[in-house]
Amino acid sequence: MKMKYLDLKEIKDLSQFTEIKAYYEDILQKATETGALEVQDADNEYIKELDRIGKIVYAYERLHFPAKNLKFKSPLIISIENELDKRQLKQRQAAELLDVKESTFSQIMKGKRSVPKIMAKKLYSEFNIDPVLILENL
Repeated sequence: MKMKYLDLKEIKDLSQFTEIKAYYEDILQKATETGALEVQDADNEYIKELDRIGKIVYAYERLHFPAKNLKFKSPLIISIENELDKRQLKQRQAAELLDVKESTFSQIMKGKRSVPKIMAKKLYSEFNIDPVLILENL
């Protein structure tokens, strides 16, 4: 394997990043084709080079392409949505069944507001949602 960029400590610009990333992908492909990645905890020239270049690429990506905050729906909200779909209910109808204002229900479904205790009881009695799930997500 012919190694490149031996003196490289950091990537300076997007053009160089694109070039280095292509080099990384090439090494990865060759390592895969030769079976150099098949042995767990292997320590060969491909793995060493992937590690060296990967760290440099990672540092550039982290600085110039920061990850966006990911938002996840709580399992309780997913269960409520599934129940609404199953019953073909709109949020307005669900809010009426659960005896809460439509705006309150909307905020709860968006994760901007927590579930009030009274609504938690109705989620169990009206929608038959697992009480453990309700308690864990209050």
